[in-house]
Amino acid sequence: MSRRRNNLDIMAEILEIARLGAKKTWIVYKANLNFKIVKEYLSELMEKGLLERDGSLYYTTDRGLEFLEEYENFKKFRVVVTA
Repeated sequence: MSRRRNNLDIMAEILEIARLGAKKTWIVYKANLNFKIVKEYLSELMEKGLLERDGSLYYTTDRGLEFLEEYENFKKFRVVVTA
């Protein structure tokens, strides 16, 4: 049974994909999202200083790496409720 991803899960996945640099197309395919949705997430992540763009590549910033570290710590405490 698969679990639906929330916004934090998707943002963390995008930041993970962009750690070493990634084109928008790579992010779309690796995160299994469409271009419209990815555009919104990329804008939000850049606005918050978690992601930066250099030419056609997106990179996770130091602040983004801190977010990923805190996200991983948070996941240890998350309880999955099934109906």
